[in-house]
Amino acid sequence: MNTLAEFQYRLPVRVSGARPGGHRGSSVGIGQEFAAHTRLFDHPDPRRIDVRASVRTVQREWLVRVHRQRVAVPVHAVVDVSASMRFGAGATKLEVAAAFVEALGHSAFRIGDPVGMLAFDGEAREDLFVPARHARGMGSLMSERLRDCLQDGTRSSSRESPRALSPDRGLRDVATRLAGRACLVFLVSDFHWPLAALPALLDTLTHAWVVPVVQWNRAEVEPPAHNGWMSLVDVESGEMRSMWMRDSVRERWRSAVADRRAQIATLFARHGIRPFFNQGAFDGEALSRYFLEMTA
Repeated sequence: MNTLAEFQYRLPVRVSGARPGGHRGSSVGIGQEFAAHTRLFDHPDPRRIDVRASVRTVQREWLVRVHRQRVAVPVHAVVDVSASMRFGAGATKLEVAAAFVEALGHSAFRIGDPVGMLAFDGEAREDLFVPARHARGMGSLMSERLRDCLQDGTRSSSRESPRALSPDRGLRDVATRLAGRACLVFLVSDFHWPLAALPALLDTLTHAWVVPVVQWNRAEVEPPAHNGWMSLVDVESGEMRSMWMRDSVRERWRSAVADRRAQIATLFARHGIRPFFNQGAFDGEALSRYFLEMTA
């Protein structure tokens, strides 16, 4: 699994900001994108005088060229670290999430964006919080936090039993922190929790550009090819269930996966959001194509 992958991302809308970066800005300033002509009196910068435009004016005033500035946007990775994210054949979903945040940190540094991380399970995980900074090593820092969390199996310090807490509760706490902020949010989760609260959470993040990264593992998406008796364990609740794998069960398995995918896509589509489905190892090229299609 390539943990040093890089992907390209751009916002499809103009954003405001004071820090120079790589995104199209809504304010005027230093840049190469021409916005308009204005009087030298209003923008006293003789270096930007446009002689030809000034000669053509009726008032015979000196005009200067005004450009739009490219700005930086704060980026936050919101990562689900609940029990279901620790499942996976070959590499767990949380390991893939660690590879993603490492690639995100490297990509954000290249474009000039500050990047940070928030995590949740039954509640907001304060021990995994990384404030947004523009630094070369942010990707490594965030990925190390997630890998350490996977190795030591640390959980929330809540007084309630972790099994009694749904990840949507922790996501609500995290979303409240980002409410009202103009930022780019990568929501990384398998979404194996009740989705009824998702619309209200997205309403909280109306000022942010949300990119859902739906991380699934092939072992949960594709049923076993052989027939026989199987014992399954729900990693969230710990409940066990036995079943006989056969062709009819295999068809229902695939149908349930397709229905869940459609349900997730429909809920996000109501807010004008298209989720990015990642199956197996993190695919940086596919995520770059995702942003290319969104900005085309």
